[in-house]
Amino acid sequence: GHPFIMTVGCVAGDEESYEVFKELFDPVIHDRHGGYKPTDKHHTDLNHENLKGGDDLDPKYVLSSRVRTGRSIKGYSLPPHCSRGERRAIEKLSITALNSLEGEFKGRYYPLKAMTEAEQQQLIDDHFLFDKPVSPLLTAAGMARDWPDARGIWHNDNKTFLVWVNEEDHLRVISMEKGGNMKEVFRRFCVGLKKV
Repeated sequence: GHPFIMTVGCVAGDEESYEVFKELFDPVIHDRHGGYKPTDKHHTDLNHENLKGGDDLDPKYVLSSRVRTGRSIKGYSLPPHCSRGERRAIEKLSITALNSLEGEFKGRYYPLKAMTEAEQQQLIDDHFLFDKPVSPLLTAAGMARDWPDARGIWHNDNKTFLVWVNEEDHLRVISMEKGGNMKEVFRRFCVGLKKV
């Protein structure tokens, strides 16, 4: 295949899989992530005040800015192995947590199951919502199982902080806005992620 399209043909069912099947996963992770060893630790700096620059990107060239990450909830199977019941529990837990947010993060949850096709398509066209997985890689991994049950999008009132529930991760947290103020997008991302 194309050298820039890298896919991996194995999926983990839960957090424990990485330990139980480490003889399979460790070499794959090592090769896929440029030498990442089982003893390595990923260092993340979510202190937005440490970001230098990023607030002066020319809006003539930068139409929108976005930062996103995926999160899994400890104690639940990973999405390829999630049962319908687990997926519903994740959705319920997520809605409860997200609905407690206030201020710039106050928003609402929209379950896919309750959306009309037109509402769903509008959110997809606006780049706010994920679509049903159709690629063989995702469908073979079970990512479309029970679609659209217990899946949806939560966003703040300004539509600048979004959380996808039960897409390819339990949660996909996104901060975005039009224009090139990446510093503000990253600030909102860091603050919002800590609140979630």
